[in-house]
Amino acid sequence: MMKELPLSKVYRLLEPGPVVLLTTAHKGRANVMTMSWHMMVEFEPPLVACVVSSAGYSFAALRATKECVIAVPELKLASKVVKVGNCSGRDVEKFGKFGLTPVPAKRVAPPLVAECFANLECKVVNTRLVNEYNLFILEVLKAWTDPAQENPKTIHHHGYGTFAVDGKMIKLKSMMR
Repeated sequence: MMKELPLSKVYRLLEPGPVVLLTTAHKGRANVMTMSWHMMVEFEPPLVACVVSSAGYSFAALRATKECVIAVPELKLASKVVKVGNCSGRDVEKFGKFGLTPVPAKRVAPPLVAECFANLECKVVNTRLVNEYNLFILEVLKAWTDPAQENPKTIHHHGYGTFAVDGKMIKLKSMMR
């Protein structure tokens, strides 16, 4: 029998993808934030929708510069990723405090994160839903992976400090390439 679920917990069921780090650079200062509210919306060119809280330090930087990097961390970075998300760039220089290495990007000013297994250089291409929902549409301009990090496991937020870790992979016949 089904049991009613409080609406405030619905997001825990639909969280779309891995927890990522989003870097910005504004007024000569790089910042990094933790983000789990994102999803792919197109394949070619790759477009990503993401929600960045208007209360956060990164929101103003992203809105002003219209560029960022989405860095995908592996499980071993989980503790740092949570710590990054539990403080504000207004008060903390997060790269230094949490031992993350900024690496210059090729197409955007915000840095890549060396410790992450993938980094996506992005520009904002649509802001129509920013005022109402804090939703930015990003186009991925350049993508990087670290071949030294084989079979990385990502973490997925389920709310209230609970995370799932990528598990066993299965392969099924698909029409997608």
